[in-house]
Amino acid sequence: QVQLVESGGGLVQPGGSLNLSCAAPGSIFSIYTMGWYRQAPGKQRELVARITPSSRAEYPDSVKDRFTISRDSAKNTVHLQMNNLKPDDTAVYYCSASFGVVTFWGQGTQVTVSS
Repeated sequence: QVQLVESGGGLVQPGGSLNLSCAAPGSIFSIYTMGWYRQAPGKQRELVARITPSSRAEYPDSVKDRFTISRDSAKNTVHLQMNNLKPDDTAVYYCSASFGVVTFWGQGTQVTVSS
């Protein structure tokens, strides 16, 4: 079983920033597409950002220009920098590692945006 270890969630005021991190085993980090998804209560899990092994990034319109995903190959870690956070960004954020039809998930970290 592949273990993805997330960190960095918490409570932040609207307009604030958070940085999420996800550490993955070196055996998969170099060949898997790494991503972040989120799930709010009563809603489906949705893509937030993903980055290929060649560092090509993809974002939905809802977070484009606010969130930035990056990968640190030296530390086998993917980061999600979230700026200008909004209450609608409140959710559990999950790290993912995907290759073909195989996807591994982290345990999730709570992000709450509230004044």
